[in-house]
Amino acid sequence: MYFEQDGVYHIYNRSNDTVFYSRGNYLFFLSKIQNFVAPVCNVLAWVLMPNHFHFMLQATEESCKNANEKHRPDLQVLSKNFGIVLSSYTQAINRQEGRRGNLFAHKTKAKMLNEAYYPPGGSNRRAGGAGNQLDYATACFLYIHQNPVIAGLVSKLEDWEFSSFRDYAGMRDGRLVKKELAFHFVELEPEGFYEQSQLFVEEELLKRLF
Repeated sequence: MYFEQDGVYHIYNRSNDTVFYSRGNYLFFLSKIQNFVAPVCNVLAWVLMPNHFHFMLQATEESCKNANEKHRPDLQVLSKNFGIVLSSYTQAINRQEGRRGNLFAHKTKAKMLNEAYYPPGGSNRRAGGAGNQLDYATACFLYIHQNPVIAGLVSKLEDWEFSSFRDYAGMRDGRLVKKELAFHFVELEPEGFYEQSQLFVEEELLKRLF
């Protein structure tokens, strides 16, 4: 993963196996994100699913600093810290489940979202109102929170505990996400947020988030 300062990114990875076996596993993973990732970037949205995760974040000056590792001279601090989280979590799950090897199927991916999407014919509408574009950041933000419903795990966004939706909907006061900053990047408003969060994101646009 390579990050540019002030860039907004979709960070994701999945496993061929289960990643989170219990509520305690979810909370343990989040504590590692809080300790290693949140201090070196701005977390804007997140969801943890049984076999994968998604984060939306803004890279900061600290994110992009060189990690000063001789064997990886181009490694940045945010990439290093994400690696620490996944490596240490994998070790913990391997001990818990008596398994070996990698927990995640691929390297963690980072997709930059700092551009607008113009659909064919200009028929799409902006999440916030009129217009003919839906930017990638807004689409990613919506998709992250809709993930548990799309997967059939719950019927309502607020029923899934392990995402930032409840924080934005005023149902929880989590410390991980920078809510005020997020509304600077996404075409949603604090008032009417719940209704706007149900907006459909077309399949063609979703493909471009990965």
